[in-house]
Amino acid sequence: MTSDDQQFFEQEMRDVRPLKSAPAAAPKRPREKPEPGTLYRRSAAQRPAGPDGNFLTTGFVQPVHPQEVLSFKRGGVQHGVFLRLQQGGYRVEATLDLHLMSLEEARTQVFDFIHDCVRYEVRTALINHGKGGRGKEGQALMKSHVARWLPLFQEIMAFHSAQGFHGGTGAVYVLLRKSEQAKDRARERLGLTSGKPEA
Repeated sequence: MTSDDQQFFEQEMRDVRPLKSAPAAAPKRPREKPEPGTLYRRSAAQRPAGPDGNFLTTGFVQPVHPQEVLSFKRGGVQHGVFLRLQQGGYRVEATLDLHLMSLEEARTQVFDFIHDCVRYEVRTALINHGKGGRGKEGQALMKSHVARWLPLFQEIMAFHSAQGFHGGTGAVYVLLRKSEQAKDRARERLGLTSGKPEA
């Protein structure tokens, strides 16, 4: 650019002022409607446990079909163990029958039952929740709540709908975590401990 060109350019641009631009606003993403299960978990987390420590609720629950197979397994549960549970291969050591109970009664009974199982070192239990589906809406209300409640117990390692001779999809096998005392006894029985350390 020559000096004449530069002078001409500056003369032409002398009255030009830069435009003030507002910073671009970030585009707003439409808020997605939370899933019903998310809403349930949020509401359950905001509700404190009762005076008895019971953290189970009877609020909204994702409905399950009366004939649906319930199945849950935590990480670390061996495939063979879970398969045996599905097949009803473990001796049922304790049973809870929820038939003819209200949801509130069942909430209390399930909470107490699981804690009693832990206390008495029960490894495999059976809960008869029924299939439901007889009402106008055909929903398995009790079954749906049991399916929601059981994973909330850290002591429950797995559960699965029962075999026909134990109630089929109207009942569920529950596998509980082995206590540390039971683990120690098993190690001793198998000779995997060296006994008390020498003084």
